Amino acid sequence: MMSAMNTQTITPNTARKREAAATAAADKPVRDHTLALTLSYNGAPFSGFARQPGQTTVQGDLEDALRMLFRRDVETTCAGRTDAGVHALGQVVSFDVDDRDIAGRSLPSLRRSLNALTHDAITVREVEPKKLGFSARFDAQAREYHYHLCVDSTCPIFMKDFSWFVPGGLDITAMEAGAQYLLGEHDFKSFCMAASAEGKPTHRNVREISFHPETVMGENLMSIKVVGNAFLHSMVRTIVGTLVMVGKGQRDADWVGEVLEACDRRVAGENAPAQGLVFWRVIY
Repeated sequence: MMSAMNTQTITPNTARKREAAATAAADKPVRDHTLALTLSYNGAPFSGFARQPGQTTVQGDLEDALRMLFRRDVETTCAGRTDAGVHALGQVVSFDVDDRDIAGRSLPSLRRSLNALTHDAITVREVEPKKLGFSARFDAQAREYHYHLCVDSTCPIFMKDFSWFVPGGLDITAMEAGAQYLLGEHDFKSFCMAASAEGKPTHRNVREISFHPETVMGENLMSIKVVGNAFLHSMVRTIVGTLVMVGKGQRDADWVGEVLEACDRRVAGENAPAQGLVFWRVIY
């Protein structure tokens, strides 16, 4: 296992975002409580987490359920916006409620109601009270993702929709050596969707990248665990795609450092397929 120093960096951009969020919050009605949901979802039916007009999304479905439950619009904040097809085990969503919203309702009853109203591919695992003003996004210290590679010689059956089939074997030692270049705080412009990086800060702090062999229903997987303070658009999938090229022997481990220094998305490997990625948990 490889890890970097466990520190949180408050960048000027983060400070500006928090200030903007506080200003926006000042314009909203004052609520009485903040609740946090822990969600799991199969990302296959959704066009990502964030609400999009005319698209089926996790946020859209959840906010529709909250509207039916509380008979008013509810604005949610998530810990991390997952892309289309990406799954979640421990996504966290926060929102504010009034006394009248939850009068006569226990937290378990709220969870049951939301599970009855949301898409079958979403499960609300937990409903928790938080301090008023808690933000699933801005109060998060780190996010953890797991990416599953199927390393069997034959295509998986049971994990086909939750892994990337990479036949022919991988040199995990070389992948670990390549991953060392990515630990710590760096400019990860090479590892995100180019359009999403324009005019925006691209420094992030990757705390850990580690590799864990697993067997699920007889199918052999390699789980890549990636932990960081926050991630850019498609950053984890690009990291995985780049490391897989090293594991296949197409590039050496030192190439990963060259990719990082280039600050050019065209230099890195392909995006690993969305279905292998799981937003595992949020650290507060």
